[in-house]
Amino acid sequence: MESLKSCGAFMKRFTLEPIGSDSDELNGLTFAVKDIFDLEGQITGFGNPDWGKTHSAAKSTAPTVVSLLKSGATCIGKTVMDEMAYSINGENFHYGTPVNPVTPDRVPGGSSSGSAVAVGAKIVDFALGTDTGGSVRVPASYCGIYGIRPSHGVVSIDGVIPMAQSFDTVGWFARDARILKQVGRVLLQSDHESKGLSKFIVAEDCFKLLDSKSNHQLIEILGDSVRKLYGSDQMIKYVSIGDYIEENVPSLKKFMTIETCSNDYIPSSLRALSAAMRLLQKYEFKENHGEWVSDVKPSLGPGIAERVQDALKTTKDEDIDASRTVKTELLVALTALLGDSGILAIPTVPGPPPKLKTETTTLEGFRAKAFSLLSIAGVSGFCQVSIPLGIQDNLPISVSLLANHGSDWFLLNVVEAIHNVLNL
Repeated sequence: MESLKSCGAFMKRFTLEPIGSDSDELNGLTFAVKDIFDLEGQITGFGNPDWGKTHSAAKSTAPTVVSLLKSGATCIGKTVMDEMAYSINGENFHYGTPVNPVTPDRVPGGSSSGSAVAVGAKIVDFALGTDTGGSVRVPASYCGIYGIRPSHGVVSIDGVIPMAQSFDTVGWFARDARILKQVGRVLLQSDHESKGLSKFIVAEDCFKLLDSKSNHQLIEILGDSVRKLYGSDQMIKYVSIGDYIEENVPSLKKFMTIETCSNDYIPSSLRALSAAMRLLQKYEFKENHGEWVSDVKPSLGPGIAERVQDALKTTKDEDIDASRTVKTELLVALTALLGDSGILAIPTVPGPPPKLKTETTTLEGFRAKAFSLLSIAGVSGFCQVSIPLGIQDNLPISVSLLANHGSDWFLLNVVEAIHNVLNL
């Protein structure tokens, strides 16, 4: 895969001009796509050279990409991704690591690393990624840009290599909320009608996963923005989302004894939620790609190889059905909490991006905290947007807002309003 090292991103360059005239919503905008999307006549690489060598060129282009081209946007290339979409770091052993445009000595986040960097480095106006366990939200946070994981099933995943279909979503990145919303107008199949915010819930226990300085600062920023928008703080509520989930998702008890992390504080229910998500993710990954891995024995980079082999050991006996029950129960529970016009605020990730080439074992505690946050939207299927809040100590900081399944347009409206209030 060719590289654009001079501008800090890694892409295979080509041009797909706009087609048709469905609308001019994205007229004049450029975008890039993660190398997990099919483009007619090209081999979809899936982040691994052995995958490319053993697969034929795509016979058609993913419908999501077609929709963007029909709306006036121009695609200028494919971007590097983590191998088989199985990491949130963004370091690719074979193709190199896209350079984080905010802090070059730190990872860009994965698995949609190249797409996030292409946007953050101002190479394109927006970019497509996929998010299974956090692969849009994490790189958006690390690269200081906006990133949306839409409601599960709302945006077509046809023509996209599956990772784990119970969680796979097509998301996108942009540098500002206006373009994020423009792309949403094209891709979202949900209602575009406006509705007012009824409640703004801050998950206090989730913010405790941050250091105390960031914890208080981010909560204050969120509270101030809501007060400026609505003139009071009566709609702001502070909850322990971990306690709420534990009380309302009874199937999580099967996962409460599974240890996933170091001694860092993580609510037990969120630790269990992460365990349920990752178990089902491993099982579905094996169902999708286990035979290919066993037959081809591909060269896989550090961390990825161990993760893939672990997934191949997964069996149907390991509470797979219970994981699916957790998904259903969490969706019902969070729907009751937020309704159609409520917002849940959490940190996107538990801290700044790790340094490049940090040992996998060193990151275990950080990953455990990250997945406890990422699993809330991942398991429920709710939509989530990561919002950049600038730089602190030369490192990017962000928060995330979540809304009910299918309330993607409502969420984008709230994000845009906060963007305008904060002059981001």
